[in-house]
Formats: sequence, structure tokens, C-alpha cells
Amino acid sequence: MPIKNVLIVDDSKTELMFLTDLLQSNGLSVRTAQGADEAFRKLAEEKPDLILMDVVMPGQNGYQLTRAINRMPEYSGIPIIMCTSKNLETDRVWGLRQGAKDYITKPVNAAELMAKVNALG
Repeated sequence: MPIKNVLIVDDSKTELMFLTDLLQSNGLSVRTAQGADEAFRKLAEEKPDLILMDVVMPGQNGYQLTRAINRMPEYSGIPIIMCTSKNLETDRVWGLRQGAKDYITKPVNAAELMAKVNALG
């Protein structure tokens, strides 16, 4: 199924703007959330084809939120790409263990992100 609608979860307005511009310029529809509560509200409104998930956020972090989403049957089929400044191999492995389909580090390389998005679609 091609990826058309993306939900970006990140507490950084700068990162949200950058990723939104990048994805929209590649023809994708984008919605954003700045934390776990808002992410769950957006999920309930409309199920995205893909979630880009930051790790370091106040309250529930991206690992916890990824795990929670994957445990909910209505959302468990949505692929999640972790998109974070945490660049250690142990961070990547932990993210994938929480249910993420892929992992990309910031600063985001636009070509790399779009290749990962297209590989899921």
C-alpha cells in the first residue's frame, strides 16, 4: 500500500516544519503532533499510513509511545520510523524492539528518509 498520509510526532517545531516541508514536497499529506496525548488524538481522528516518531520528548518518550501504539490492535499495522538524534547502535536496536520498522538519525538526510518511506509503500 503506498504511503500517502504521514503523522509526525516530535516536540521540536523546527523539526516538524522541516519534515512537513520535505514530505509535502514529495506529494505526501502530513499531520503533526507534539507529544503522546496529541498523537493519540490524531490517530483517533484519522489513521495515517506511516508515523515518524521522535524519541526525546517530554512525558512519554518515543520508545514508550511506539510500544503503546504497536500494542493497540487498531494501530499495530501502521509502520513507524524512529526519527531521532539518538544515534547509538543500542538506541536503534531498542527502537526496533519497540516495534519500529526503521530508524533514521537527525539531522535527517532527505534522500535517505524518502528512500525509507518509499520502501515501506
